Formats: sequence, structure tokens, C-alpha cells
Amino acid sequence: MSSAFAEALAAGDFAAVRRAAKADLHSHSYFAAPIADVEQWLGRAIDRPPPRMDGLDGMRAYSRQAISPYMDNWTAFEFVAGAAVRHAQSDGVVLLEASFDIWAVRHHPDGLRGLTALAASLESQFRGQVDVRPEVGFSRSYVSKDDLMTSVWEAIESGVFRSIDMYAFEGDCDPEAVQDLYEHARSHGLKLKAHVGEFGGADEVKRTVEILQLDEVQHGIAAAESTAVMHWLADNQIRLNVCPTSNVMLGAAADLASHPIRTLYDHGVDVTINSDDLMIFGQSVSDEYLNLYRAGVCTADELEEIRIRSFR
Repeated sequence: MSSAFAEALAAGDFAAVRRAAKADLHSHSYFAAPIADVEQWLGRAIDRPPPRMDGLDGMRAYSRQAISPYMDNWTAFEFVAGAAVRHAQSDGVVLLEASFDIWAVRHHPDGLRGLTALAASLESQFRGQVDVRPEVGFSRSYVSKDDLMTSVWEAIESGVFRSIDMYAFEGDCDPEAVQDLYEHARSHGLKLKAHVGEFGGADEVKRTVEILQLDEVQHGIAAAESTAVMHWLADNQIRLNVCPTSNVMLGAAADLASHPIRTLYDHGVDVTINSDDLMIFGQSVSDEYLNLYRAGVCTADELEEIRIRSFR
């Protein structure tokens, strides 16, 4: 084995896997804390999700029933965002691109100023321990909500956020609808991301990257359906930030052993391994690395290569 991390994976030494420095480039702050931490804070139990959910509809149905009644307020958002960074630190994450959903401005009396203050305070609080890079995130369903989209434009100009991400149902809006917004974000030096190719096809991955001039794709695993698209992503150095467990639990991948990350890696696509909504899917970045190794998807040395490359 070429490294302590690879040796830890091969030995199944979870403590050593956690100690290794890692990046998490796909963290939604609203759902990024361990559910046990949230339960302790609430003083009550939260129903666990089923092992399989029917895509984003199933996830939303679970969230509405089990989580939203207790968490849809500023105090909860603030707690979870802080608990998420603390957990990431305990998991060996030293680079955290933490997405702050713009919806939170509706919960704070100072609107966007409250959200930017929280993001900036977490970046400052953990400086030297975790490189917290705040990200402004929004759902495609917000594009018709003028107040929220105005806040996204202003968040870009705030100087607090380092990247932008768009997520939720790919059919809710075409990438052309936010092309000007993404050009604005690029002009202010933000890294450009979007969720695409989790459930849509490979062609939509390429189309969205081209229209929005994305630097990285969140998920993007549908690209594995097309050799041409994979080669295009590799040639253009477009990174895919992959979240294996959520892909399986939401039905985007049949199971972990056949996860498309193998095909993507074999075709030279730059992939990273990340958490996704820890409160729901229950797997840290360290868990995801070890799960992929145990399922025989990647060798320990390949996972070490992915770990190192994720910092670039």
C-alpha cells in the first residue's frame, strides 16, 4: 500500500480513515448534521428514513413528515450549520464547501445579512482547523420567486460566498433561465456548480455544463451512460462531486457495487467522494470511502488518489 490512508482502508481501520485529511465538496448545511446531534438538541426522536426512497419525491416526503416540523426555522438552521462543521472536523474533513440555502433569508429578521453573518462566522470560527468555504445554494423551484432570487444576486456580491450551486428537480427550470445569474457569479470569482445528472441523462449534464460554464457538477453520474460525454468531461477537466449512498437510497444507482463512479473513474473523469444530507443518508465522507472499498468498487490506492485529487 502506498499510504497510511490506503492501509487504513485495507485494514478496515475506521478510526485511521477518519484521521486522514479529506475534502467534502457537497454539503447542504440544512441537512448536514448527524441526526443523533439534532435529536439531542431537540430533546426528541426523529423517525429514520426508509432504506430506499422514490427519488427526490420520496426524500421530500420523508423530510416533510419527519424533519421539517422541527427544523423549518432560523434557530434550527443555525444549530445544524454549526453542528455540521463540527462533525466534519471530527471526520477529518479539512476542506468543506458548505452550501447555505437562500431560503433561510425568510427565517431571519435581517434576511440576507443574517445568512451572510452566519456563513462568515463559521468560516472564522473554524479557521485553521477546517477550511470552511461558504456556498450560496438555491433550488430550481426558487427561480420564479423574485425575493429569493434577488437575495441570490446580492449574496454573490456580498464577498462571503465562494461558490454557487443550483439543485432539486432538473425539470423545474432550464439552465438558460439562470445563465445571467451564473455569469454574474463568475464575474465575482465564484466557483460555479449545479446539480445535474443525478436522475437526468448524460446529454443534459453536458448541456448544463456548457450553458452555465460550470466548473463542477454535483452528482453527474448519468454521464456514465455516454462514453462521448465522459471523454468530454475529462478533456474539459469538469469535476463530478459524487455522493454514493444518496444515489443508492434515492434510486439513481441500483446498488453500491455497481455505482457509476467506477465507470467514470475508468474513463478519466475527475470524481470526488462526498457526503450528502448526513441527517438523512447517515454516511460521513469517511463512511463513503470505506463503503466503496468494501463493495469492491475501487481499490485502496484508487481511493487514495481520489482523496488527494479532491484538494486540487
